[in-house]
This record gives sequence, C-alpha cells and structure tokens, in this order.
Amino acid sequence: MPFNGIFFNHKYTERYIKVIQTMSPLRRQLLILTVLLAAVMELIDISIVNVALSHMSGNLGATLEDTSWVITAYAIANVIIIPMTGFLTAQLGRRNYYIGSIILFTFCSFMCGQAENIWVLVLFRFLQGIGGGALISVSQAVIFENFPKEKHGTAAALFGIGVFIGPTIGPTLGGYITENFSWPWIFYINVPIGIAAAISCYFLLTEPAEKPMLRKIDWTGIGLLAIGVGTLQTVLERGETEDWFAAPYIICFTVISVLSLVAFVIWELRVEFPVVNLRVLKSRTLSIAAVLTFITGIGMFTSVYITPVLAQRLLGFTPTQSGELLLPGAIIAIFVLILCGRLMQRGVPTVVLVGTGLLSFAYFNWRMTGITLDTSATEITVCLIFRAIGMAFLTVPLTALAVSSLEPAHIPQGAALNNMMRQLGGSFGISIINTYSFRMTAQHRSDLLTHITPTNPAFISRLDSYTKYFQQKGSGYLDARQRAMSLIDLAVIKQSTLMSYIDSFSLIGSMFIVVLPLLIFVFKKRSDKPREQVIISDH
Repeated sequence: MPFNGIFFNHKYTERYIKVIQTMSPLRRQLLILTVLLAAVMELIDISIVNVALSHMSGNLGATLEDTSWVITAYAIANVIIIPMTGFLTAQLGRRNYYIGSIILFTFCSFMCGQAENIWVLVLFRFLQGIGGGALISVSQAVIFENFPKEKHGTAAALFGIGVFIGPTIGPTLGGYITENFSWPWIFYINVPIGIAAAISCYFLLTEPAEKPMLRKIDWTGIGLLAIGVGTLQTVLERGETEDWFAAPYIICFTVISVLSLVAFVIWELRVEFPVVNLRVLKSRTLSIAAVLTFITGIGMFTSVYITPVLAQRLLGFTPTQSGELLLPGAIIAIFVLILCGRLMQRGVPTVVLVGTGLLSFAYFNWRMTGITLDTSATEITVCLIFRAIGMAFLTVPLTALAVSSLEPAHIPQGAALNNMMRQLGGSFGISIINTYSFRMTAQHRSDLLTHITPTNPAFISRLDSYTKYFQQKGSGYLDARQRAMSLIDLAVIKQSTLMSYIDSFSLIGSMFIVVLPLLIFVFKKRSDKPREQVIISDH
C-alpha cells in the first residue's frame, strides 16, 4: 500500500532486512514503540493547545487572535522544516538529526510552559515545530524499515493510526490537563516523554544501511519559502485587526510575501537541487492531490480549533468536556482506518475512498451549521464522528493518490510537497477562519442591533422582563434597566458570534464540495496495476 515515502528497489530492501535481522525482536519492538511514541507526541502537540487558548489568552493578557499564533507558528515551522528533512538527514546523519530534533522539541516544550508573554510562547512554539518536523518523517521511515515487505500494509496502518489519533486526542488530553492542573502542563508533559525517547533512540536507533547522497542545500529556496509564508501568514492573521491596508506594515508584508513567493517559484523551477521540486507538479494527479490535501489541511486544523473554542465560550463547556467531544470519533476512526487499508488492498480505487472522505467531512460541516446555544454535547459528538470518519478516509488514500503517478525518483519530493500542502492548509485555514469569523461577527451584530428598537414588541417585552427580574433582586429602576440592557447586549454578542461560527463551518464544508469534482480527472480503472514498490522513508 503506497504511503509517504521513498521507494527503493528490492535488492536494497533485501540488504537492509539482513541488517535489521541482527537486532533482537525485543530491540526492534522497543525501537518501533519509541519512534511511534515520538511521532504521536509531536502530532498531539498540533491540537493539544486548542482547548487551552481561552486560558492562555486570559493568563497572558492577549486577544484570541494573538493567541491563535500559538497554533499557526507551530504549523509554519513544520511547513519550513519538512522539505528540509532529507537535506538535514544526509548532512547530519539520521541518528544525530533525529535525536537532536527530540532534544530541541523537548527543551522548547519546557520553555513554552515557562513563557510569561504571548510572543515568547509563540517563539518557542515555532522552535518546537522545527524540532518536531523530523519526528514524523524519520519515525515513519524507521517503522517501515523494521517490517518485512509483506507486512508493509501493517506498518502503514500502524503509523496511520498514530498520525490520525495524535491530533484527535490532543484536545481531550489538553482539556483534562488544563482543567485539573494548568495550561503550562500541556507542554511540560512532553519533557519526560522526550527525555525517555532520546535515551531510547541513543541506544537503539542506527543509521540506514545505505546513507542518503549528500547534495547542495537550497538555502535560497528555504529563505524565500520562509519569508513568503511567514509574511503572508502575518497579513492573514493581523489584516482584519489592523484594518487591512490602512496599516503600512500590512502593505509592506503583502508586497514582500508576493515577491518572495513568486521568486520562490521561479527559483525552484531553475535550481538543480530545489528544496521543493515544483517540477513534479507536471503530474496532474499530484497537482490535484495537492489541492485536495490543502483543503483537507484546512478542514482538519480548523475543525479542532473552532469546536473547542465554540464549546467553551458559547456553550459553557469545561476544557475537559470540550476535549471529550472528539474522543468517540477518534475511537471509531481507528476501525475506519483499518477498514480503509483493507479496501485499498482489495483494489478499491483510492479516488472512491477520497471521495467518501470529502463527502463525510462536508456532511460534518453541514450538520454543524445547525447548532444553537442549546445544542447538547451528544449532538456535537455525533457531528464530530462524521469528521473523524472523513479524516480516516482521507489520511492514507490521499497520500497514495498523490504519489501514484510519479516515477520512483520523484516520489520523495512529491510526498514532501503533499505533506507541506497539508501544513500550509492548516496554518492558512486557521488565519482565514479567524479573519472571516471576526468579520461575520461584526456583520451579524450590526444586523441584530437593527431589531433593538423601541418599536420592536419582542425587544420591549424582553427588556421589561429583565428589568423586573433585577428589580426583584433589589436594584432600583434605572440600575435594573441598565443591567437589563447589558444582558441583552451580551445575548446579541453570543448570538452573533455563534452565527459567525456557523458561517465558518458552512464555508469549510463548501470547500470540500467544490473540490470534489476534481476526482473525475484522476479516476483510474480498477484494472490499472500499481508499480510494485517498497516504502522506506518520507524524505
């Protein structure tokens, strides 16, 4: 079953199997468990902060928009580091790079918990994301290396479950920690795990039998990508707050972003060893898969961002209750992932599975547009189950689709590009949804205030009812009237905010429906036989 990775020939695989056979079964199992734990730890940190955003915002004296940088900084760092994984592995050695990344991730986790300022926290979250970038691709490579060829489907399922479960259980774990301890402990929990993983890898992890070929690092491409993505992210995050182009630095960053990204594309198409080989986008299948992966990233990240915030700020859920909303879906998704893997092995076209995932996720968003301030936890949990099913049907098949038409030599860059698109979708998606919901909240508030008039019988009746209530509590008429107006204003704010989140779910769901027809252009007959390949690495 295809997965994110480099595909080597059978001769190399046989040589490597002889090498890993010298390890005892216990050492191999401990190594697999260690790298899988490290990967899940990194993936959990993508979403573990989501249910703690309100607490961070209040504790650090920051707005929710500023606090969302805690999520996007991590995602941006992943976007930058993922394409560099192959270079750094070749330059530093896989063992050194992997253990060094665990140490960096662990140290920055501790520093995130120590942060007393929102921007210090954002800085260490960015550095934490740099360290975490290697924990996905290298962990995947090690897991596949320790399974024989005939069990690579099992390896793919094992790693796929970890990839999916990590971000899904993050809010549940984060909610429990935030409510029973304090938000810094969502970062401190990584410290003992990271130390244990680093020590274990020091004794168990070895270099691959055949080291990657050293080649010149595309520092220019890396710099242009980092500047372009970073400035564009800043524009998306701060544009609405700064009244867009009324702020000089927004104009400046917009120009820098456009010029950097255009220069990046031109440079990558000309340089001999690009950090992101855009030439592989000549493959129509990969191009379409990249678009679908970008949309999937938007849906995956924004759904676990909006839902906990909505549940806590509007529905009055505790952080633990907010996190538990995602747990049933995560459990069901494990079985769906296994089913999905079996369907692929039996020849079910990947486009059919991807289409099922897109429709399921669109249905989740459609159901979420029907929520009210009285919606129960059960209803939201049921909605999130459809989200989980959709993500399960998209996780492995979409990756397989991305590399299905590439030559073996181009698969590493194709897989890296596809991974990068998922992270870009996540970071951009959160910024876009923040801006969109902020604007829609203002619009809905303005619309609702048109009904707050002396000629509206419903408003007058509600105002009189609240006034009498406060008078019965001992307030004078004028004070009771003022408190009644404040209560109505609060209701308007909550209702307009809820409506903005409904609009956000509607927008995201529409994206999944709009891209669905793209699958028509990559549909292949079931008689098409995939190239027989062995999956070893992700970089």
